[in-house]
Amino acid sequence: MADGTARIVYVGHATVLVELDGMRLLTDPLLRRRVTHLRRLGTLDPEPLHDIDVVLLSHLHFDHLDLPSLRRLGRKMPLFVPRGAAGLLRRLGFRAVTEIGAGDELEIGPLTIRGTRAVHPSARVPVLGARADPIGHLILGSRSVYFAGDTDVFDELASLAPVDVALLPVAGWGSSLGPGHMDPRRAAEAARLLRASIAIPIHWGTYSPMQLARGAAVDLDKPATDFVRHAQELAPGVDVRVLRPGEETAL
Repeated sequence: MADGTARIVYVGHATVLVELDGMRLLTDPLLRRRVTHLRRLGTLDPEPLHDIDVVLLSHLHFDHLDLPSLRRLGRKMPLFVPRGAAGLLRRLGFRAVTEIGAGDELEIGPLTIRGTRAVHPSARVPVLGARADPIGHLILGSRSVYFAGDTDVFDELASLAPVDVALLPVAGWGSSLGPGHMDPRRAAEAARLLRASIAIPIHWGTYSPMQLARGAAVDLDKPATDFVRHAQELAPGVDVRVLRPGEETAL
């Protein structure tokens, strides 16, 4: 990739490839066809998984920290993880693990990665004994890209503004969302607070409970189309780009 190229590939769920300033960053990799009772709809293009410079992990819930997916990328892959998660990953053989908390900054090549607050439950069953506060990530280079991870809207999002690209979760994998999540309308409110130039909905259209997998694709489109509608109302100046899993957009 030439240094001047910038693109976003929506791999699926919360997994996004960010290509910026000659670097390739992958968020919350979930790369399996089946995860517990969930089945991936469609195929997984392996191209975005090659030559990754760093993986950004937002929190420890099973659909964001997926150990088989991380092993697929290799135990030498650099991982930026929330504070409290490094010990678990090192015990499992991952060799390049660095913790980052809200307000912390790390350098990777020409980019700065800033940990941001996330409002999301952290008190669920710990993953193999590990607990860590969820975070988001603000990627800073020739452009700024905000990856929310899982979070609800909070007023301090405005302190990150303006951002060039906001990667905003708009759904889950079931019919309802618990606390600490954005639905399409709240994601549109986040785009407004962030004064995003471009907003891309994520965390939708990828996995479905196996009993619903047949014929579920139309239902899984609804969060993205609802996000478009709410953004037109709440953040009319934002360029909303809906990418299906596997699709990409140039910046």
